[in-house]
Amino acid sequence: MATINDVAEKAGVSVATVSHVINGTRYVSDELTERVERAMEEIGYHPNAVARSLKTQKTKTIGLIVSDISNPFFSTLLRGVEDHALEKDHSLIVCNTDETLDKEKLYIDVLSQKKTDGLIVAPTGKSDQEISKLKDRNVPLVFVDRTLEEIEAPSVLSDNVAGAKAATNHLVELGHRRIGIILGLESVNTSRERLQGYKNVITKSEIEYDDALVKQGYSQVAGGAEAARELLELDSPPTAIFSTNNLMTIGAMQGIQESGNECPTDVSLVGFDDFEWASTFKPRLTTVAQSPYEIGAEAARLLFDAIESGSRRISEVRIPTRLKIRDSTARRFTAGGDS
Repeated sequence: MATINDVAEKAGVSVATVSHVINGTRYVSDELTERVERAMEEIGYHPNAVARSLKTQKTKTIGLIVSDISNPFFSTLLRGVEDHALEKDHSLIVCNTDETLDKEKLYIDVLSQKKTDGLIVAPTGKSDQEISKLKDRNVPLVFVDRTLEEIEAPSVLSDNVAGAKAATNHLVELGHRRIGIILGLESVNTSRERLQGYKNVITKSEIEYDDALVKQGYSQVAGGAEAARELLELDSPPTAIFSTNNLMTIGAMQGIQESGNECPTDVSLVGFDDFEWASTFKPRLTTVAQSPYEIGAEAARLLFDAIESGSRRISEVRIPTRLKIRDSTARRFTAGGDS
């Protein structure tokens, strides 16, 4: 097995010079750096990552904690983080909490023990104690998709209020006055912000706000289906449904069909978050499109800014959304033929 002494001998430099090239602990000329790197490649020398991290206090890894890796939104977001991390010569460790606080605590502890250079977290929103400890230890931290009001940290989020307003306003313009909404987890700010956007449009349109039209879908397919069925079983059911999460939108479509209704003939449906199959559904789904890759890449950029500069500057980046109108929404006509 090749050693650092072998590299030094092959390159014709001192062991100290090889160490400085590997660890970046002191300036080495381009010529010597090239000789060392060429020698390492020729003899197959690979620096010990553990020993290297002890010298530099850097592990060349970052952590990403998301709530549901099976959700296409988070898998695309992950790619944005990963691509930028690779540009920065860092590896990425991904952890999935399944929206459970215990797993969130576990993974924060695991990543802390591994001494990752920084963390990107989509918090469950159920507790801030473990995340507070990260801040106390001065670990670079960026929130993604979600944030915690009690903890100041850079964050990259969708413009949830504007997206929800666009979705709801679209339904109002089509003549709908009974508009149901299916919310995700109450503990996360995305649900609250999307409800806020919905309420803003309902109020400004002089439509009576009805708590009966607000259902919980828990950010899952099954929850979305159950919520849609409950809405359509009301004495005065909605003629349109706004689902605030892509998995719940799939469930809502199931619930509409299981209730003996057709979309959009009987019930229009708008989902928050576009996904690869939205345009292949029958009918094709009208959605509020987010930019998960851009969100992930921007979160990684903020994290590396903090890692490299040591700055703990607080900033909130809101990534715009856009409404994609397809076939799952239609104009609502009254018995007399007017909308």
